[in-house]
Amino acid sequence: MKVLVTGGAGYIGSVTAKALEKAGHTPIILDSLISGPRAFVRDRIFYEGDIADRALLARIVDDHPDIDCTIHMAALIVVPESVERPYDYYQNNVAKSLELFDQLVELGKPRVLFSSSASVYAFAPDFEVRESSTLDPPSPYARTKHMMEQVLTDMAAATDLRAVILRYFNPIGSDPELDSGVYIPEPTHVLGQLVMAALGQIDAFTITGVDLPTRDGSGLRDYIHVWDLAEAHVTAVEQFDQALAKVGSSSTVINLGTGDGVTVRELVLAFEKVFGQPVPVREAGPRPGDAIGAFANVDKAREVLGWSSRLTVEDGIDSALAWGRRRKEILGYE
Repeated sequence: MKVLVTGGAGYIGSVTAKALEKAGHTPIILDSLISGPRAFVRDRIFYEGDIADRALLARIVDDHPDIDCTIHMAALIVVPESVERPYDYYQNNVAKSLELFDQLVELGKPRVLFSSSASVYAFAPDFEVRESSTLDPPSPYARTKHMMEQVLTDMAAATDLRAVILRYFNPIGSDPELDSGVYIPEPTHVLGQLVMAALGQIDAFTITGVDLPTRDGSGLRDYIHVWDLAEAHVTAVEQFDQALAKVGSSSTVINLGTGDGVTVRELVLAFEKVFGQPVPVREAGPRPGDAIGAFANVDKAREVLGWSSRLTVEDGIDSALAWGRRRKEILGYE
């Protein structure tokens, strides 16, 4: 199949493009390159531009009338930045996505896989969340994801659009062949900061939040290897119509995680075990917009897609460290 991947030059997008290729499919990349690096596109079919550019979308479909599905990953994603710059997040993640979805329906390409986020969930005392759990997105970033879930559900009920909404938990690691990974010079997410501290690129790793209502006071996350996440997209593309038929709806939401929660302190210990030596650590309060955390109930992914994660947190750590050492070769910076 041919699959349009918006944001395909990004971290998850580039790894997903690789997974599609490994499965025999052809990814077609649409990316503005405002964030994702051109090097991650490699030799794939590529269109540089904006997801809200209706003329460009029409040209892509004219060039590739056999596109089967769109994976919509293009978005701004930094939680503290979304608190500081809410307009940019609503403009890029909501307004532009509306144009994309409407144009895809107009062009007769109604199948959409949407990258949503576990950050939409309300705090759950036992930390396990299923697709029907209460939602309470705590940041502008998370609220943009929640809004687009609602948009897709409403459009799928009223138009030919069909939507499989994938709520990502916390991706870690890199492409197994180390062709792509985290590209932001100083990533804000936990494992990226740990890698930088381990490789001496920052002076210490900061645990943000130490008196939270978790088993050790630090935030809790469900860390899923990005390759597992990418393969889940391949399965969802291949099972798209069957998945919606199983749930008897024009749209559905599916958690993508491991089904297990790991605290930040536990992640540090696992990281030091894989790395082979201690990492300098300091403590601070939580960042604006940060959630306490959750882990995924993954029953629906197993039942509807026949998918479950295979790789471990340690696999993700090892992969992230390997990418950290190789990144300069690919991107020209550490």
